Amino acid sequence: MIKVSETARKKVVSLMGEEGFDAQNDYVRVGVKSGGCSGLSYELTFDKEVAEADKVFEDNTVRIVVDKKSFLYLVGTTLEYSGGLNGKGFVFNNPNAQRTCGCGESFSL
Repeated sequence: MIKVSETARKKVVSLMGEEGFDAQNDYVRVGVKSGGCSGLSYELTFDKEVAEADKVFEDNTVRIVVDKKSFLYLVGTTLEYSGGLNGKGFVFNNPNAQRTCGCGESFSL
């Protein structure tokens, strides 16, 4: 399961609308790929489709899709949004990450 904070939910709904997606029917696709200064980095995109092997969740009215491989790295993660003076944008609070880089966009297990 992947959780979505209230501030992240508001930003997701806003951005989906700006990019022509419908937050009630479309999905936030969250994934992990090789790269970044700590070895693995997060991906976040919007999608209208769900593949057969995808895991689908809904939290805080946000529909989330994760591919099977990425799901193993993201179990228990909370998607948050930080928009203050030092705001980083979307932040992944991942309890599985043993080490993260300074920017918070990559991690290792």
